[in-house]
Amino acid sequence: MSPLKQVGRRFAWAWAGLKAAFQAEQSFRIQLAVAGAVSMAGVAVGLSQQEWLFIVMAIGMVLSLELLNTMIEKTLDLLHPAQHERVKFIKDISAAAVLLSSLAAAIVGLFVFGHHLL
Repeated sequence: MSPLKQVGRRFAWAWAGLKAAFQAEQSFRIQLAVAGAVSMAGVAVGLSQQEWLFIVMAIGMVLSLELLNTMIEKTLDLLHPAQHERVKFIKDISAAAVLLSSLAAAIVGLFVFGHHLL
């Protein structure tokens, strides 16, 4: 198989993963909707190139951590279907990573949009 076809297959698998997360995970859909709203607001207020960089990085951070959180939760559910104290601990820590990234993204949004809206 040619290197170009290999890259294409990898992108196809990644796209399939995004579609699966969108279909299965309400949190991912909500975060995508927020990302879309923030992006539309950025267009509306005319963000600079530097401001877009911060927004895109914040959105990417939150969505990537949400995907990792989902991966961790689904893997643990597969390996240990019964509730267990250690599994709960790992899931809680994973969810906390998403929460912290979301809070950081909100702070970035306040800094970026603050002077546009005031």
